[in-house]
Amino acid sequence: MAGVDIAHDRIVTVFGGSGFLGRHVVRALARDGWRIRIASRRPDLAIHTQTTGRVGQITAVQANLRYPASIAAALRGADAVINLVGILAEQGKQQFETVHTAGAAAVVKAAHDAGIGTLVHVSAIGADPEGASQYARSKGKAESIVREAYPDAVVLRPSIVFGPEDEFFNRFAAMARISPVLPLVGGGLTRFQPVYVGDVAEAVAAAAIGTARARGTYELGGPAVRTFKDLMEYVCRVTGRKRLLVPIPFDAMRIPAGLTELADSLLLGAFPKMLLMTRDQITLLRSDNVVSPSAIANDLTLKGLGIEPRAMESIVPSYLYRFRKTGQFDRGRIAP
Repeated sequence: MAGVDIAHDRIVTVFGGSGFLGRHVVRALARDGWRIRIASRRPDLAIHTQTTGRVGQITAVQANLRYPASIAAALRGADAVINLVGILAEQGKQQFETVHTAGAAAVVKAAHDAGIGTLVHVSAIGADPEGASQYARSKGKAESIVREAYPDAVVLRPSIVFGPEDEFFNRFAAMARISPVLPLVGGGLTRFQPVYVGDVAEAVAAAAIGTARARGTYELGGPAVRTFKDLMEYVCRVTGRKRLLVPIPFDAMRIPAGLTELADSLLLGAFPKMLLMTRDQITLLRSDNVVSPSAIANDLTLKGLGIEPRAMESIVPSYLYRFRKTGQFDRGRIAP
């Protein structure tokens, strides 16, 4: 649904624009004609995004959410701000409260001080200030901060996001390549609604140009709900691996999760990310990650934004083929 020059060369600052979701958001914004300023701790990591727009349309600037002056500089002259910053696990100074909650507060304050009228905040399904997991609580607190300063802001809550560089399908496909066993945390009954990264990016772009409903909290999910077990079976099927799927109770899984956390801490973050599972992630897995009935009833979904969600079966095989024994030379690599 993205068009050309809808934004008429207005400036949008994107925090987290160099990440997995960010690079797709930047591409969607570029098609709409925005002049895009990517605010990142490491501007060099955003260089690859410049080829997705016109010459000079996309620039990267240094900004650290811990330093208000750098945030203010990144927002100078901007017409809109998008916050995509997020982490899936804590490490060192990168803590949920620091990145999600305090980070959102810093962006919101700077945007308000700069007189910027449009703010889009990407959160996550399950965000709740009173949630059981630290991740959910920090995301929920961030939403509350955004709503207090920007009542008309658009908040987007995606389910697990998939795409060529995702940390879900790629992670378990890599595990299936080396391990004869895959764990089904909590029996594999947790439900997800995987959503394509390109569809989430289109939703962000729609919110930026005003297509989304002011004050709306949109929940973004794909066309189908799948259990964790379904997704593990799918990964094995696409990669051509026969693996034993072993159900492990939530409480029992907290023990190896705690050990991998300890190992990662002792190794200063060098523990293989493919094998890292945190206790907070185990807690998070106790709750389903699907679009709520209220969001569907109120049209606060991808379809409510005019976006037809794409199925994982049409996308995932195109990048998981590399985990097959014969890689791109497998004749069935595109088949689901």
